[in-house]
Amino acid sequence: MLFLYRSLINIVLIFSPIIIFFRVFKKKEDPIRYREKLGYINKKRNKGKLVWFHGSSVGEVLSIISIVEKLEKNKNIKNILITSSTFSSSKVFKKFNFKKTFHQFLPIDSKILVRKFLSHWKPSTAIFIESEIWPNFIYEIDKKKIPLILINARMTKKSFLRWNNLKSFSNSIFNKFRLCLCQNRETSIFLKKLGSKNIKKFGNLKFCENKNLKSQKISSNRIIKFFKSKKFVFGGISTHQNEEEFCGKVQIILKKKIKNPLTIIVPRHVDRCNNIIRNLKSLGLKIHLHSNKSSIDKKTDIYLVDTFGETNFFLNQCRIVFLGGSLIKHGGQNPLEAVRSKCKVLHGPHISNFREVYELLSKNNLSFLVKYPKNVINYINNTYFKKGVVDKNVFHLNTLGRKILNKNFSEILKYI
Repeated sequence: MLFLYRSLINIVLIFSPIIIFFRVFKKKEDPIRYREKLGYINKKRNKGKLVWFHGSSVGEVLSIISIVEKLEKNKNIKNILITSSTFSSSKVFKKFNFKKTFHQFLPIDSKILVRKFLSHWKPSTAIFIESEIWPNFIYEIDKKKIPLILINARMTKKSFLRWNNLKSFSNSIFNKFRLCLCQNRETSIFLKKLGSKNIKKFGNLKFCENKNLKSQKISSNRIIKFFKSKKFVFGGISTHQNEEEFCGKVQIILKKKIKNPLTIIVPRHVDRCNNIIRNLKSLGLKIHLHSNKSSIDKKTDIYLVDTFGETNFFLNQCRIVFLGGSLIKHGGQNPLEAVRSKCKVLHGPHISNFREVYELLSKNNLSFLVKYPKNVINYINNTYFKKGVVDKNVFHLNTLGRKILNKNFSEILKYI
């Protein structure tokens, strides 16, 4: 099976320049740094111990920022490398002012590129985040006797069944992790069946409050004044295809019930903004794009955010938000940032990625299931002008987050 995997990866490697070229053209790849994915390294490694974290995209990278901040204060650690695969994650990383932490894109999981990567960076510890399982990297890390940790581990039943069909191959991969720190009980059971040994369940690191995100501000008085002029602001956050139209239909009904409402939409993938604008205009809605520096029409219905790393500011303009990736079969997006911004969270039925998080939020009267625009309107009608107990429950979430962070950090330190 390993031979077959490596053969397929080598085929991908051959065609990858063409694939990446088209992704650069569509603005889905960094126009300069894309070469890092093809094995080019133009950054020198400083002397001393290097700890390496790898997460797929924005959510995974943000989940370990609190741990990175603690490691930055450790005098024995001279370098912290964070790798990811998406353009958006590299943009978000720039928002943080680290002294010895830097970002690179993970190269394709080809044996030759993996060896080049490990020979250059020489990590003392490798830490993969959530569900990042790359066989060639894992085999080569093990050969070099580098401690390998899976942190904030998450595995769906669908992924487990795929791995379980390749029992011998899966066992040869998952038994190479020295430590697996899981988000939930289901993942810990799956990892044990797949061959992992040292498994601990501490909870989801995404419960950890990231204070750096709280400092996000918009300096434009024009924008701040516009939001203050609105009677009611509803948010559609981390939306996916078709969910923007859902939020647009909510805005249409809101205009009939509340004077001067506004809907802010922050799409998960900003490269879709042209399609989003076209679809919302077909509903007869007036849209203002965040990157447009011209004056904002008072009759604007939808304020569409087409930038990265400013979600926290826009959440602070709302009291009720819809969290995307949940009306479609995506599995939902992380609702915790919205809750910490004192928003009540509405979501669709597809929340498997954060089921335990949503169960806790629902228990604390912080999240609610909606399927149709009229459900959103009914909820707004029932809670309009009511502040609820968000502050108290957010305090409890932050306390839980600190406990999870400290447990994870203590375990990681044993392998650094």
